[in-house]
Amino acid sequence: MKKINTSKELFEEAKDLMPGGVNSPVRAFKNIGGSPIFFKSAKGAFLYDEDDNEYVDFIGSWGPMIMGHTHPKIVAAVNKQIEAGTSFGAPTRLESNVAKLIKQCVPSIEKIRMVNSGTEATMSCIRLARGCTGKNKIIKFTGCYHGHADSLLVKAGSGVSTFGLPDSPGVPAELASLTISCPYNDKEHFLRVFDEIKNDLAAIIIEPVAGNMGFVPADKSFLELVREVSKQNNSILIFDEVMSGFRVSLGGAQELYDIKPDLTALGKVIGAGLPVGAFGGRADLMDQLAPDGPIYQAGTLSGNPLAMAAGEALLSELIKTDPYKSLEMKASYLLEGMAKIMAANNIDFVKNQMGGMFGFFFTNKMPNNFEDVVATNDKVFVKFLNACITNGIYFAPSKYEAGFISTKHDENILNTVIEKIEHIIKEGL
Repeated sequence: MKKINTSKELFEEAKDLMPGGVNSPVRAFKNIGGSPIFFKSAKGAFLYDEDDNEYVDFIGSWGPMIMGHTHPKIVAAVNKQIEAGTSFGAPTRLESNVAKLIKQCVPSIEKIRMVNSGTEATMSCIRLARGCTGKNKIIKFTGCYHGHADSLLVKAGSGVSTFGLPDSPGVPAELASLTISCPYNDKEHFLRVFDEIKNDLAAIIIEPVAGNMGFVPADKSFLELVREVSKQNNSILIFDEVMSGFRVSLGGAQELYDIKPDLTALGKVIGAGLPVGAFGGRADLMDQLAPDGPIYQAGTLSGNPLAMAAGEALLSELIKTDPYKSLEMKASYLLEGMAKIMAANNIDFVKNQMGGMFGFFFTNKMPNNFEDVVATNDKVFVKFLNACITNGIYFAPSKYEAGFISTKHDENILNTVIEKIEHIIKEGL
């Protein structure tokens, strides 16, 4: 049993300083009834907390640590840039270098703009879509979390669902009425809503691989339908690949599904763990942004040289090594091991993975949408998660979050994790 006394002390102090003691809600561990772990360092596949406990990390800072923590090439690139300057508020070669690497991997992106977060990226996509089309309404899908911008915080998943807040106070009803949320993977419902509002439909935004209701990939035929009708209607299709971009493949989920959106939001991996986001797509749309066009978007720290240096190092390494088949094999190995243990103990359990992204649920049928995820077994999940954390296995502290695996999770590490999980299950949930 791990002692986390220092983490508990730090959390008590933090609660007097920050709302809930955290700077992002899911970190508070309220969904699993525990106390959050405060970390001080990381290396490879491992995290180390303030009590010097070691954990096998299956969050990877929610995706970007795809090559493991403190990768030497990324550390070297950041250190070099720190010595050269941390911020200029002016253009740098690094911004173009990263843009070229992204364009090389994601053909739908003809032009791109760097921002500071995934929320900023999706928010900017929506403004651009409305500005280009002259229309107002947006279709999103229940359980897909696209950040906390007002237009998108309607029936979102992830942290919002963790705390039972499907719609947040502070979002004007007039603005919320312009965002219509449909069930994920439900063609009939989508077409019904689409037909009702298509004359004022600016954009459809979707996570092609939902990572904010656990891990739920879209059905290909569903994405193809969304692509077809949006194109026919001259509405903008936005893929939110903040999580799946450079995580499920070099070209993101759109490469695996062979579907080109009009705009794509990116984040996470492209900054290798530093604060970053980006959005890009068709040149005719992107050229409507200031200073070339009338649609305004700006940011003092956009394209920050530290984030760009880290991103260039990581993206170059991913292009060079293309680790995605290996990552999927690692995720599959872990999940198959877990599934065998659960089956032997008559525990309902389903799992899925894509590249370096994965998910599992305590139920007997793989969820297809947010409602299915809600119905999965909370009681078993909470007990299992707390037991894992106590035993040095750090899965996401919410069933509404996906898991991530890195190139540093070797077979020995995974076997140790599987053995610990077997022990946990034998002890009884």
